[in-house]
Parts: sequence; C-alpha cells; structure tokens
Amino acid sequence: MTSHPTTAGLRRTLATGMAGAGLLLLTGCAIGSANADNSSTPTGSGSTQTSASSYSDGVYTVDADYVAPSGVETVSVSITLTDDVVTAVSVTGDAVDHEAREFQERFAGGIASEVVGRDIADLSVSRVSGASLTSNGFNAALDEVRSEALA
Repeated sequence: MTSHPTTAGLRRTLATGMAGAGLLLLTGCAIGSANADNSSTPTGSGSTQTSASSYSDGVYTVDADYVAPSGVETVSVSITLTDDVVTAVSVTGDAVDHEAREFQERFAGGIASEVVGRDIADLSVSRVSGASLTSNGFNAALDEVRSEALA
C-alpha cells in the first residue's frame, strides 16, 4: 500500500519552506541594501591634513539607507574627524513608521558614547541602544565618510 502525505502535512511543509525563504530574503536585503543610496557632503572649516593622518580633518554629512521591517529607512550621519579620530557625531532619522523612528532615536542617543574618541579606520557598530538595523545605515555612512575623507 502506498502512503500519501496528508493535506495538513503538505501545508506545514510549504509554510515552513516559505518562512525560511522569507528570512533568507530579508537577511539578504538588509545586507545588500545598507549601501543602497548614499550621498555625502563634506562641510566645515575645510579639509586639512596632518602628516600622520590617513583621512582629512573636517565635518562630513552622509545620508544612508538601510532595510527595516517597515521598508527602506534613511539616517543622516554627521561625523567630525580630527587626526583620523571621531571627535563628534550626530545621527538623525526621518522614519515614518513609529517603531523605526523609536529605534532611530534610541540609536542617535547612544551612538556618541560608542564612536567618539575612536579611530575611523576600523570603526564599525553592530547594536547601539538596542537598535541593530539602524547600525547598518550608520556603517554604510561610515564607509562613505571614509571614502570622502581619504587623503
């Protein structure tokens, strides 16, 4: 006698497969689109460079995208560099989704203690004040600042 799968069993298998595929898709999107639409504008008192610095001193402002459950979100990051060291940072977001806005605000409130005083060359954050996805946008902004400030 041949055994046939039940309809309920097939539904469970299909639902499990779709959930796994969805998670892989979200993971790939979060990683792939952290650099989606970055723009940079160095501003400030000019770009000066010391002989030991790899990056030009100045204030750099970058908008960077990242993927959140609500969709693509953007943060604006302003970083002040002096002798390759982050001396000031600010992050602002424009999320419409209330949960994404809350995470952006928490991230903005905690980022200075994580990055001020650190060398930009190897700087990267993974979770700040409970916000891990906003970190993707911040890290994309860091990459753009490094590129713009490279002496």
